[in-house]
Amino acid sequence: MPQHEHMERHRKRFGVRMDKMERDRKREARRAHKLSEFAQKAHGLRAKLFNQKRFKEKAAMRKTLAMHQEGSNKHAADDKPTEGAVPSYLLDRENVTRAKILSNTIKQKRKEKAGKWSVPIPKVKPVADDEMFRQMASGKRQKKNWKRMITKVTFVGEAYTRKAPKYERFIRPMGLRFKKAHVTHPELKTTFCLDILGVKKNPSSSLYTNLGVITKGTIIEVNVSELGLVTQAGKVVWGKYAQVTNNPELDGCINGVLLV
Repeated sequence: MPQHEHMERHRKRFGVRMDKMERDRKREARRAHKLSEFAQKAHGLRAKLFNQKRFKEKAAMRKTLAMHQEGSNKHAADDKPTEGAVPSYLLDRENVTRAKILSNTIKQKRKEKAGKWSVPIPKVKPVADDEMFRQMASGKRQKKNWKRMITKVTFVGEAYTRKAPKYERFIRPMGLRFKKAHVTHPELKTTFCLDILGVKKNPSSSLYTNLGVITKGTIIEVNVSELGLVTQAGKVVWGKYAQVTNNPELDGCINGVLLV
């Protein structure tokens, strides 16, 4: 019998306590107080990790509540030509309908999160870990091998704070950190040198995305405010996505195509 099944076996044979539901309810009610007590007393690294975890939980909860409230929100209806004359006092009044489905904005965000774009290069060759990382020896006698040097081009944001070199697991060399990309607009047939805002998705691995590694086929976000692009509402477009079309570590620069 597997080691963890003896409790289930006992539960099937003899059942559970009569007050199990009440005990579970009380334990759940005490949980909030326990978390609050721990949050007030914890300090140092434990407090930092705990706050990061709570921040993610609260963000997920806010998203869930927003999705539930979406069904009762009011949205302006599409402008449809009305038959016959409309009184003057109704001309500036909008028709309002109840939203029965998720709005287009949430759909677009979900689509972006899933990484579904119509891209110039739909399929790329995946990059193996052996090619991406170079093993580095560390420690007093150079016998520890848990550090990795990234051998590809990376993007590191302005607000990035580097860890102490002793504890840094993934090392991104300064010589391979790029801040600008040569992006071609497919409709204007013109190339612009734009600032990189971030790495949206690396098709090889989510780890590469988190590390900001840029390889062929990577989706990056670039600053297009200089191009003067505006939305239908007249707002200036700040960032737009582009796909990298070359091997930056071989060419020494990042070339890409803007996704419009």
